[in-house]
Amino acid sequence: MEKVKPESSASPDTNPAVPRIHTIRRQRVVLSSDLAILYGVEPKRLVEAITRNADRFPPDFCFTLTREEFVNLKSQIATSSSAHGGARKPPTAFTEHGCLMAATVLRSEKAVQMSLYLVRAFVQMREQISANLGVLRRLAEIDKKLLEHDVVLREVVERLSPLLNPPADDESKKSKIGYHRGNR
Repeated sequence: MEKVKPESSASPDTNPAVPRIHTIRRQRVVLSSDLAILYGVEPKRLVEAITRNADRFPPDFCFTLTREEFVNLKSQIATSSSAHGGARKPPTAFTEHGCLMAATVLRSEKAVQMSLYLVRAFVQMREQISANLGVLRRLAEIDKKLLEHDVVLREVVERLSPLLNPPADDESKKSKIGYHRGNR
């Protein structure tokens, strides 16, 4: 099972109006509870509107989390347990297109304004991810160059090492200077 990862681009700690964007099933999504707050409706009413207009929400627009994904998500965002009034059912996750479709289904002025805001948040997140990918590609190129240089430097050191450390002279083969027995 794939881990549920919160994205850092939208953190409710920095701005309470910004929904947290999670990565679930390799898709960036906003949970129904966060989307309801953003659109100014009760989560229950949002789910009812989605249910009434199910034909507008294919699986690539929204999906219900599995129990495992829900438990994993609860542990990461520290939501309350069902014994203390927390969510009892796994939430619905909305992709970018699902968030926009939810705004059209709700038809409120705030939903329209927030859908525009949400589109901008997803665009900003994509730009940040794109910038990060550019940096990572550049780092990979630098790493490759460093490895190439490392190989070349090793070869240079191997070739220079005999010159830097000449072999020890064999004293027995040298003729001695001066008067010595056997030196005639």
